[in-house]
Amino acid sequence: MSDMRLIVAGAGGRMGRALVRAISESKGAVLAGALEAPGSELLGKDSGVLAGLPANDIKLSADLWAMSKEADGILDFTVPAATIANVAIAAERGIVHVVGTTGLSMSDNAVIKSVTNRAVVVQSGNMSLGVNLLAAVVKRVAKALDQSFDIEIVETHHRMKVDAPSGTALMLGQAAAAGRGVSLDEHSERGRDGITGARRPGNIGFASLRGGTVAGDHSVTFLGSFERLTLSHQAEDRMLFAHGALKAALWAHGRAPGHYSMADVLGLSDI
Repeated sequence: MSDMRLIVAGAGGRMGRALVRAISESKGAVLAGALEAPGSELLGKDSGVLAGLPANDIKLSADLWAMSKEADGILDFTVPAATIANVAIAAERGIVHVVGTTGLSMSDNAVIKSVTNRAVVVQSGNMSLGVNLLAAVVKRVAKALDQSFDIEIVETHHRMKVDAPSGTALMLGQAAAAGRGVSLDEHSERGRDGITGARRPGNIGFASLRGGTVAGDHSVTFLGSFERLTLSHQAEDRMLFAHGALKAALWAHGRAPGHYSMADVLGLSDI
């Protein structure tokens, strides 16, 4: 099979540049396009140079329709509005759409899922192997421990992150809720402040820290009477997310239409 031709959305951003580097370092994939927002001062710049590589003659462009004509997939770690705009074009072109964008609303996710009867979408709040293994373990532990154990999720990210809780924290919360057999939307506590009253039994708590250049730290703590169990993951470089997204794209190439996750890519969906 020939190399998979991939477009990087948000190619001028930090994650976009990491994705361009990851493609250059990997076998089985080549860069087919570099997408950037309309009006960006980076339009027309060489995507290789921006990523700290030799020039590759693939310039940043805002025209996804044109660049997707000869592509097989798109790696999308942008912002909700951009991802939703990309969904329709990727589906129309019949190319794989790997979505790592966080901060998506329920309606945004509904739009993404609406195309999966005719398109391949791999979506995850985190593309790393370690985090997805952590989610599988969290689900198992939550199922094993009863509601006398409170669940608290703490995440730390760099000062520039704009959404909270992180997509990874929410993914871990969903795993814990699935283990408990409850809805996270109905059993979630966020942003405690002031006189909050006692903690409600069975709820899953979230706390978000922001500062410095942290790529992503997450911990899930199960707090029982006189004992605590903490499961954690520390990301040291965003390249691990880039390589995970590339793995997802290569896995999805040629798959039947559907909505997949990194658990599917890593063979963890039955855990």
